[in-house]
Amino acid sequence: MPLAVGDRAPEFTLKGHQSSDPVSLSDFRDKENVLLLFFPLAFSSVCTSELCSLRDHHTDYRKLDARILGISVDSPFTLAAWAQAEGFPFDLLSDFNREVSPRYDSLYDDLMGLRGVSKRSAFVIDKDGIVRYAEVCPSAGQLPDFEAIRNTLKTLA
Repeated sequence: MPLAVGDRAPEFTLKGHQSSDPVSLSDFRDKENVLLLFFPLAFSSVCTSELCSLRDHHTDYRKLDARILGISVDSPFTLAAWAQAEGFPFDLLSDFNREVSPRYDSLYDDLMGLRGVSKRSAFVIDKDGIVRYAEVCPSAGQLPDFEAIRNTLKTLA
């Protein structure tokens, strides 16, 4: 069942690309809102365009008291190489074991013959852990509505 606005966001802990310390959603509770983005595959053209746009507007999201977290099924090593190549200033988290993506209804059964790839999705989670925006894109080539995301974050700032 898809997550809806008003639902409690499923808790998770995943390995990030920046250090050996795991990152948990609860790390941000009572501190920051979270913009949680699932994306299919590192180094792909649409994912690179999406995350580079977030990189270029990172300070705008920080001003809205939002922490950006990206999640894919890529390995932490792949995510680290991609983050270094593109200069991403936010955490990329590896759902390599596909434990988190399904809980957010963000896992393709099949994407171009690849099984178990994260769906492009966006969730705004407030400081209390409640979903305030939820969008699971119908196709991997479609980007989330970042204007609606920013508007949601403005109501929480």
